[in-house]
Amino acid sequence: MSLFSPNVTLEALNKMSTNTMVEHLGIMFTEIGDDYISATMPVDHRTHQPYGLLHGGASVALAETLGSVAAHCCIDTAIQYCVGLDINANHVKGIKEGIVTGTTKPIHIGKKTHVWEIRITNEKKELICISRITMAVIDKR
Repeated sequence: MSLFSPNVTLEALNKMSTNTMVEHLGIMFTEIGDDYISATMPVDHRTHQPYGLLHGGASVALAETLGSVAAHCCIDTAIQYCVGLDINANHVKGIKEGIVTGTTKPIHIGKKTHVWEIRITNEKKELICISRITMAVIDKR
């Protein structure tokens, strides 16, 4: 059984990104599993730092996008919304070009907080970055 609402589709997730930083960075949602969501991001002029490597901030943007969207897909959005409380990232390998894939899975899904792990890999499945985000689940007023 899936953690995510039945109306969560790749089309819906990618449509949410229109006219946002997610679209600008070229992030595309690519897979939804029972307990994970994956997305890709190009390593190009939009995501490079001055040395020509993938910018750590771009990796964190991919991680935060995945963790935030996954949390959003687990709640009743008619009565709640999610916001980030904390994110950390360890950048373990540099990359100059290609595509990175981020996959998020839950560590904890509670009534008021979620913790998600995001693993970002290159096309050879080598770990580029590992991140963890804590999300607050807030009741709408």
